[in-house]
Amino acid sequence: MSKYNMRKLKLDELNRPDIEAFKAQDKLPVVVVLDNVRSMHNVGSIFRTADGFALEKVILCGITAQPPHREIEKTALGATQSVDWVHYPDTVSAVEDLKINGYEIVAIEQAENSTMLNTFIPDQHKKYALIFGNEVDGVSDEVMSKIDECIEIPQFGTKHSFNIVISAGIVFWDFFAKLRL
Repeated sequence: MSKYNMRKLKLDELNRPDIEAFKAQDKLPVVVVLDNVRSMHNVGSIFRTADGFALEKVILCGITAQPPHREIEKTALGATQSVDWVHYPDTVSAVEDLKINGYEIVAIEQAENSTMLNTFIPDQHKKYALIFGNEVDGVSDEVMSKIDECIEIPQFGTKHSFNIVISAGIVFWDFFAKLRL
């Protein structure tokens, strides 16, 4: 027997806000930019994770699918209604608009002179745009030439990278922990 008497909470005990309350609450000063992400399941999962950490917005670029779509909703589970989103025909245009609006542009990528996530300290007074790239090609070279910072997630196994959704979850949690906890 466990030394703790545990009982899973029921959904109504979680005290989650409804969509209207969620839209009105303070958000983490982070937007997510998806640079030509192919998988609609990945897009939906990013929406759901962005909802979980109360991020400002998801920006869908290029070929990245847009809601409403049943393949996105399979993993978003309604988060496309709670999380604000916009589509840009290309990622560079999104990055340029974000820069004009005062966002620090951060690619999540393996690159020369990248900063390891565990050593990156976000500035409490800045807004961040986190760019996640295509599942095969990563963040495009054109977009990489426009960024302010590149963060890399340390890895210790044989594979070259994490799935985009796993990467997003790791980075969103890290930003949340460093900016809000």
